[in-house]
Amino acid sequence: MTTYEAYPVVLLIAGVLTYLLSFPVRRLAVRFGAVALPDEDHIHVRPTPTIGGAAMFLAFAITIEIASHIPTLAPVFHGSSEPLGVVLAGAVIYLVGLVDDIRNISAPAKVAGQVLAAMVLVFLGVTMYYFKLPFDHSIISLTPSLLPLVTAIWVVGMANSVNLIDGLDGLAAGIVAIASASLCIYGLRLESLGDLGVDNLGPLIAVITCGVCLGFLPHNFHPARTFMGDGGALFLGLSLAAQTMVIGGRTENAANSGVDVSGLTFFRFAPLFIPFFILGVPMFDTAFAIVRRTVKGTGVAERDLGHLHHRLVRLGHGHRRAVLILWAWTTLLSAFVLLPTFNSHANAFVPVGVGLLGVGLYTVFRPGARPKAPERSRRHELLRRSHRRDHARHG
Repeated sequence: MTTYEAYPVVLLIAGVLTYLLSFPVRRLAVRFGAVALPDEDHIHVRPTPTIGGAAMFLAFAITIEIASHIPTLAPVFHGSSEPLGVVLAGAVIYLVGLVDDIRNISAPAKVAGQVLAAMVLVFLGVTMYYFKLPFDHSIISLTPSLLPLVTAIWVVGMANSVNLIDGLDGLAAGIVAIASASLCIYGLRLESLGDLGVDNLGPLIAVITCGVCLGFLPHNFHPARTFMGDGGALFLGLSLAAQTMVIGGRTENAANSGVDVSGLTFFRFAPLFIPFFILGVPMFDTAFAIVRRTVKGTGVAERDLGHLHHRLVRLGHGHRRAVLILWAWTTLLSAFVLLPTFNSHANAFVPVGVGLLGVGLYTVFRPGARPKAPERSRRHELLRRSHRRDHARHG
């Protein structure tokens, strides 16, 4: 079995394990009362088990163990503590989210737990080594004193981005699956070009995460039979952080070589910045949520129904269609990332394409976007009926 044959096998193992483990996790959630009840801050209409992330994490850890016994993947595990680091950090951040799912801990406590998970990554070597600034060919080598801070910021940012978009059935799992698949392809492409070592853990984490999400979707797509909860969302965010750091933050040799490798500098941006395009939708949503909540004077961590996915539903799209639209946006952004790595002529069109997508995204989701005519008409009809009843009552 070659390396490229091993990755689909690992993807399948992760998906099947997640799908099967979700059944007992759902039963345990109901038995112990770990159920999300409908309320004004959520749009689901029936009690739903909310610790589905446990199946995702367990499947991830088991798949890592199975992958370690596949001969062609041996270089990733040989003498490295990084796979263990991702699993242990994932356990820490999942437990933080699980406690929040059950008891609603404070925002500072959640962030502290996320930072602790990031420190586990640092201690076991799962972090970036280099940082390349946009529009600059020079590289910043991160000193040991900076690594904890940079890693903590990266993990907290990624984890909360995924957590904030987990508002519609299947949305977060689908977006993370697309993003992870793209990062896996990108990492393997850099390996084939000699810009990443074959012992790089990033592509393997990415393909396992993609499989975990695909295996969870049958349980989570609308109408969801289980939610991943904060635990699952934070765990997926940590996995994305680990992928991006070990793929994008370890390309010093290629960047110093002076060779213009297609897609590596991606219209003069560093590889570390590529995840911002793949994850453009959740990051745009996160930034907009922070601004919106700051303007309203509410807490940044406070839930609301102003996210992009909620706005799509209010514009008249159904639950499933809103999710599919956001999956499509993520796929388009991911395609813009991957295309230049295979075709050097595509580099010139990427900035224009990303700009057009950004304008389109803002046009559709801009603050104050008016609801579709049917929604306005329905509201008008309700008001008209109310006035008619008042008139008849006082006739």
